[in-house]
Amino acid sequence: MQTIGVGLLGFGTIGAGVAELLQVNADEISRRLGARIELLKIADLDITTDRGVKVDKSLLTTDANEIFNDERIKIVIELIGGYGVAKRFIERSFETKKSVVTANKALLAVHGAELMSLAAKSGCDIAFEAAVGGGIPILRALREGMAANRIHTIYGILNGTTNYILTAMKEKGQDFEEVLREAQKLGYAEADPTFDVEGIDAAHKLTLLSTMAFGRRVDFKSVYTEGISNITPQDISYAQEFGLEVKLLCIAKFDGEKVEARVHPTMIPSDHLLASVRGVYNAIYVDADFLGPTLYYGQGAGRRATASAVVGDLIELSRDIMNGVKRRVPPMAFLDEEMTDAVVKPMGEVGCRYYVRFLALDQPGVLSKISGALGDHGISIESVVQKGRSQNHGVPLVLKTHEAKEADFMGALLKIKALGVCNGDPVVVRIEG
Repeated sequence: MQTIGVGLLGFGTIGAGVAELLQVNADEISRRLGARIELLKIADLDITTDRGVKVDKSLLTTDANEIFNDERIKIVIELIGGYGVAKRFIERSFETKKSVVTANKALLAVHGAELMSLAAKSGCDIAFEAAVGGGIPILRALREGMAANRIHTIYGILNGTTNYILTAMKEKGQDFEEVLREAQKLGYAEADPTFDVEGIDAAHKLTLLSTMAFGRRVDFKSVYTEGISNITPQDISYAQEFGLEVKLLCIAKFDGEKVEARVHPTMIPSDHLLASVRGVYNAIYVDADFLGPTLYYGQGAGRRATASAVVGDLIELSRDIMNGVKRRVPPMAFLDEEMTDAVVKPMGEVGCRYYVRFLALDQPGVLSKISGALGDHGISIESVVQKGRSQNHGVPLVLKTHEAKEADFMGALLKIKALGVCNGDPVVVRIEG
């Protein structure tokens, strides 16, 4: 039986999961592939820590060049993460004519176009299913399963940490900081949670998703990104009164000319398919012209789920090597020469409904002044909730608007602030669906 040689860069949690999966399911993989995938070398700076998987010590090295210089190795798995070393190692892999499997969404979101071009020039493949949605095969679905469709809209819950936090805030009534500390204890949040809670991790994934869905190269810097740290249990409770749920939603839309790409807290109807996604799970909703809406759901991170996606890519690239085929499917779903740079719609042009909570002074005429300022900017109110009375700090005044342009809505908020009828800044959450 033919053997496909593989080298692994990075022997952390996911790397160990890949080694374990290749061992445990070796026979199942061979039955599907008609060949054996053999892990020939593992490079990591730390080759002494027990990773919970047994590997022959002769495979371990601290010198990545042993992978690049080994002609038996046809595919390199990059699981180092980050931008610098990982990028250089992927470039080195292409220079030595080895295809690459990576889970590095941050690197691909920022340097993806450069690496795709280098892969093409080198006649190599690059696969990255694990970069978005962990074990959910969403990229393969976009690239092949929906290849006959024009995709209009993607909604994604793509960060398990923030979804866990919002779920716990709703179900336990705890505030953001309290749930974050709990998530860190459980291992669902990093010691420095900035990338997760501020939406940066999700924006990396949305950059890849929207590029693959629309055939337009979306610049990561053009993705509007807003985190969940300002969301309170009070807002989640008001959302429920309106029949809405709060999610950190990745949104990508294409009208044929401009791409919308944004990540922010979003209220969606409680009967929407994504509203029931709880805890650390991920889900992606895709609306395509012929297929219609579909939903992809599962574990978006973790050792086993991510290893599953990485080894799935290994099998796909191994099959192409066995058949003597290179770049059978364009990595970004569209032919390189057909890809163009996306024109990303500025946030000011985006239209949606809004939830806004003011801390309004408990005085006659305040609601009239606020509604007047909104009306001056062409914004009409759909619902109003006001509860309780307070002479000192103000009372929550919660509004839900009809659809308006972002620029108009933000202009109205500035005018309301200047009226001096509210304390502090309002909490704003966009509404979709």
